Amino acid sequence: MLDRIRPFALLLGRIGIGVIFLVHGWQKFTTMGISGTTAFFEQIGIPLPGLAAPAVAVLEVVGGIAFIVGAALPVFGVLLALDMIGAIVFVHGANGFAVDKGGYEFVLALAAAALAIGFSGGGALAADGLWRRGRRTEAVTV
Repeated sequence: MLDRIRPFALLLGRIGIGVIFLVHGWQKFTTMGISGTTAFFEQIGIPLPGLAAPAVAVLEVVGGIAFIVGAALPVFGVLLALDMIGAIVFVHGANGFAVDKGGYEFVLALAAAALAIGFSGGGALAADGLWRRGRRTEAVTV
């Protein structure tokens, strides 16, 4: 029973986490703007804020989309987890654990989820799995 449900649970988790990253990245382009994000990164001491702000925004948008479609999951899982570790180190860590006090609770959960999904295979309709399945069929018919 669990083996039949697992691919769909992974699909829903992948989409949910992907949407969160996509929206957070998109906000860095729209709500704050890259200049506002850069200023914030500079204020909190992130090295090379002029490069880091657009890089993080692009990573979160592209990584979010990659999670939603299930593409390059191990790569984006690691990159997004590292992104969240950066958020813990530079923003949330000093505030303690509790999210309601600006702590690292939520970003730690995102980092853990990014890694778990990144190395899960992605579940149902994951592009990575569909590509692998297609490659196996080619190998058998050749």
